[in-house]
Amino acid sequence: MTTAQSTNTLLLVRPANFGFNAQTAVNNSFQAKTENRELQKHALREFDRLVETLISVKVNPIVVNDEPQPQLPDAVFPNNWFSTHSDGSLCLYPMFAENRRQERKDSIIEMLKSRFTVSNIFDFTHFEQQNMFLEGTGSMVLDRTNRTAYACLSPRTVEEILDEFCEKLKFKKCCFRAMFDSKEIYHTNVMMSVADKYAIICTKAVANGNELKNIMENLLSANREIIEISIEQMQHFAGNMLQISNSNGETLLAMSAQAYASLSVEQIKKIERYNDILYSDIKTIETSGGGSLRCMLAEIFLEKKSE
Repeated sequence: MTTAQSTNTLLLVRPANFGFNAQTAVNNSFQAKTENRELQKHALREFDRLVETLISVKVNPIVVNDEPQPQLPDAVFPNNWFSTHSDGSLCLYPMFAENRRQERKDSIIEMLKSRFTVSNIFDFTHFEQQNMFLEGTGSMVLDRTNRTAYACLSPRTVEEILDEFCEKLKFKKCCFRAMFDSKEIYHTNVMMSVADKYAIICTKAVANGNELKNIMENLLSANREIIEISIEQMQHFAGNMLQISNSNGETLLAMSAQAYASLSVEQIKKIERYNDILYSDIKTIETSGGGSLRCMLAEIFLEKKSE
């Protein structure tokens, strides 16, 4: 069975209490505290517009409404607490911030099990008791077709858990360290994205030459064209992109309006040789949440149950 790199089914969580999360800000330098008193209102407007955009291009969003209690300021980023895989596996991940651990909802897991075939649940959450974390497809950027997990090691991405993930899911790891402004990059998916025929990466963030060489060799051996972005573009979330599919079998690269605006004409041309670009304005979510459009999309690779 050939594993697809992208899916047309995405789970999104409509936030009930979006806001600045002080617990995650300690190592997420992409977050900024603002005086905006209408964060929730603006975040909902951005969220709903994104869902409408996805539907307009024949992508299938499953929208889950977050509940008012407990208050979960980062619930809009579900890709950090679970992932799904075409072999029927569902993985649950250990989260750095205590208030984010409550995002793991049994109701969402049960909904997925009722709609899709789940053959295995791999639960890595026990690592939280040891202060060790691996935050899903934030910590790992997965080349699903070539079974490679790219991981930028940080306080939120621990190699020991990555090893266990790779063993259970039959991936090989490609680890490295990445920094900007003398700070570790907290999530791999802010600096790179792997699509079916190309990869977008901020190579300038990887200081170790051998580690960078290893990344490039892995990508090239997987027949991916490498499209480089700058540190400045990364700061505008140009690495936080996700290739998705629609019901016609066409691929699209999803990103925020801010990320799109940061790209050069030449970079856009390179991407559009492979697929169209889809973007949406989520500036409020990006600024206060410190995550961008890719983080809002939890991919569903599970097989749908017959009606």
